[in-house]
Amino acid sequence: MNTHIILASRSEIRAQLLRQAGVDFRVEVARVDEDAIKAALLAEQAAPRDIADTLAEAKARKVSGKCPGDMVLGCDQVLDFEGRLLSKPETADDALKQLRAMRGKRHMLLSAAVIYKDGEPLWRHVGQVRLVMRQASDAYLEGYVDRNWNSIRHAVGAYKLEEEGVRLFTTIDGSYFNVLGLPMLELMNYLGLQGIIEQ
Repeated sequence: MNTHIILASRSEIRAQLLRQAGVDFRVEVARVDEDAIKAALLAEQAAPRDIADTLAEAKARKVSGKCPGDMVLGCDQVLDFEGRLLSKPETADDALKQLRAMRGKRHMLLSAAVIYKDGEPLWRHVGQVRLVMRQASDAYLEGYVDRNWNSIRHAVGAYKLEEEGVRLFTTIDGSYFNVLGLPMLELMNYLGLQGIIEQ
């Protein structure tokens, strides 16, 4: 088929997942004001799931307008902790505060993906994962942030499960792909059914 796939995200892990799955795509970063969209939705008391979905859609729609005929994949991930959204930590102190607040408790990651073509939505999915963080000591959390700050500063919740962050958890209920920020199984199924990838 002549349809091209565009990933409207600067996320290296999402690009890596698509590459490893043998999907042919190119990256076109969406220029959207995520903070403004998120603030407006929070002011309306939107559910975290809806915030993830709206942000993913905004990215897909923005790039789709410039790329006629192409399938554009927009993605976003949010962390729902006790009904409030946690964002990427701005400082190492923020990271430590987030981790201390979450230890011994449950939170949820919501990974949204939306596909647009010619300015119209074709498909969407929000995957969710429930995680329980172990009761890590202050000393361990401080060392964890010191050792991993350059990496975890780009992650909601201040951890990366594919790295040392796996040591922070006792229970993970849901797809590992959703933890990484992309509902891969559902996406591959859709692309296969559409004849975009071989199945």
